Amino acid sequence: MSKTKTKKKLKRNSDPTPATTRSRVRSRADLPKGESLCDYCTAKCCHYFALPIDEPVSRKDFDFIRWYLLHDRATVFVDEETWYLLVHTTCKHLQDDYRCGIYETRPEICREYTTDNCEFEDDWCYERYFETPEQIDEYADALFGPQFEQAGRRKQDAIRSRRPTGLPVV
Repeated sequence: MSKTKTKKKLKRNSDPTPATTRSRVRSRADLPKGESLCDYCTAKCCHYFALPIDEPVSRKDFDFIRWYLLHDRATVFVDEETWYLLVHTTCKHLQDDYRCGIYETRPEICREYTTDNCEFEDDWCYERYFETPEQIDEYADALFGPQFEQAGRRKQDAIRSRRPTGLPVV
């Protein structure tokens, strides 16, 4: 009979696996006293890198950003008037338990990063966030006017030739 009570007690206490334990802590306020936030994190910071880029001021600058967005897993966002290239890629040393596989020899940028200002609770929402080349084209068009050759416009005012026509349907 004591085995049955023990089984029920274990079942009631919940699953102790790291994933389940991690899901119970959704904010810093939920963190058990004396525990490390890293024990409950899914390592958001290890699933991307973002680099500041020059603010685009010309149609040509926007075409460079369009080129970035033609690449898989690249996005661009603006935070506090600074433009960033965001590359969605996982660090090759991130382990299945969300721990660093080279912790003792990790890069300086990782060593300087603390949980004080980490994005554990963050869900980003940027006013200017571009995922596709079409989105950055539309934004540039709103700033500079249409970019493709049009009747009545000088050819030198367009950065690219006209939009390509669709492929013929066979």
